[in-house]
Amino acid sequence: MSVLLCDDAEIHELNREYRGKDKPTDVLSFSQIEGEPFPGQAALGDIVISLETAERQAAKFGNNFPQELLRLLVHGVHHLLGFEHEDVPRSVAERMRRSEEGVFSAERSSAKLLLK
Repeated sequence: MSVLLCDDAEIHELNREYRGKDKPTDVLSFSQIEGEPFPGQAALGDIVISLETAERQAAKFGNNFPQELLRLLVHGVHHLLGFEHEDVPRSVAERMRRSEEGVFSAERSSAKLLLK
């Protein structure tokens, strides 16, 4: 898996080119495991995160900047694993949200153990 950290201008261009959406976004995921896998393929795909959007969103979601970057990374990985939340039944989107929350709950529990 590769991760590209960029600005709003770069993610805007990618969002327009690959999703037909003429605006910046927070995170994009490009799977490398769609369709038939190549022999020995081990890469999940590529994740692109806008640092500018992440910084603006951090306060909106009650996170600090590193927490928001982690939230976006987890969200992007979920997409690479096949989870979806747009143009799907509510139950499918809810499954993705619950899985992401499970990751954050585990992360918070691990952090508490490390601090003890």
